[in-house]
Amino acid sequence: MFKGSNVALITPFKNNGLDEDAYIKLIHFHMDNGTGGLVPAGTTGESPTLSHEEHQRVIDLCIKESNGKIPVIAGTGSNSTEEAISLTSHAEKAGADGALIVTPYYNKPTQEGLYQHYKAINDKCGIPILIYNIPGRSVIDMSVDTMARLFELKNIVGVKDATGDLNRVDLQLSKMGDEFVQLTGNDDNAFEFNRRGGVGSISVTANIAPKICSDFQKFSISKNENDLNEAKKLDNILQTVHNAMFVESNPSPVKYAAKLMNLCDDAVRLPLVKVTEETKSIVKKALVSAKLI
Repeated sequence: MFKGSNVALITPFKNNGLDEDAYIKLIHFHMDNGTGGLVPAGTTGESPTLSHEEHQRVIDLCIKESNGKIPVIAGTGSNSTEEAISLTSHAEKAGADGALIVTPYYNKPTQEGLYQHYKAINDKCGIPILIYNIPGRSVIDMSVDTMARLFELKNIVGVKDATGDLNRVDLQLSKMGDEFVQLTGNDDNAFEFNRRGGVGSISVTANIAPKICSDFQKFSISKNENDLNEAKKLDNILQTVHNAMFVESNPSPVKYAAKLMNLCDDAVRLPLVKVTEETKSIVKKALVSAKLI
C-alpha cells in the first residue's frame, strides 16, 4: 500500500487560519496527477504549529476528500508519547490507512527510549505505523537494530528514511527483509534509494510536481532499461527543483512555489517566515526549468 510518490502535504493558511478551500483543491490536484499517497499534518504540513483541533481537521479533511481512492498516511508524531498516542488514535478512528510518526525531537531519548515510545503507540493503536527517522531535525538517529526490534511489533511496517545515508537502505534491507517498507524522505537521493531496495518516497517536491514525481517513481523501480533511462531523465529535471525547495527551511520555499502555481498562498507560521527575494528568484527559475510554470 505504501509505495511510489507520496506527498508530504503542505497546510495552506489564510489570515493565520487553515484555508480549507485551498487544502481541498490541493488534495484533488494530487488525485488528478498520479500521486500515490497523501501525508497530511506531517512536519512539512507545519504540524508543530497546528493546534490539536487544526491537526485533527487537516487529517479528517484529507480522508474525507480522498474518499479511499488513495492511501492517507497521517502525520501523528510528537515528542510527547501520550500526545502521539492521542493523535494516532484519532487518525485511526477517522479512517487513515497508516500513521507517520517522527522520532521525538529535543528530548534526545536513548535507543531504549525510542523503542518504548513506539511500542507504547503500537500497543494503543491498530493501524500501520511508519517510523520517520530524521536526525537532522530530531538530533537522534534510530539505529537499524532498534528498528529491527520495532519491526517485530504488530503495527510497525517501515520507515521514512531522511538520514541521507544510502547505506542505511542496504543495512535495513539486510536486517528486516523486503517486507519492511523503505521510503526516502530525501527527494534528491530517490533514484539510488529505490535501486537499493526502497519502494518510494514521502516527497516535498511532489507538492508542486506530482505528475513528474509519480512517473519518476514508477520508472525508477522498473527492471526495464528503457524505463530506468526515463527515470534518470526525470530525475535530472527534478534535481534543480529539489535543490530549490531547500534553499531555506522547508516548507517556506515549496509554499512560495505553490503560490506561483496558483495552488495556495505562501503564508507560513512563525517561527517560519516567507522566503527572501533571492530565494524567490531561485524557486521561480527551478519551476521554469521543469516547465511547471
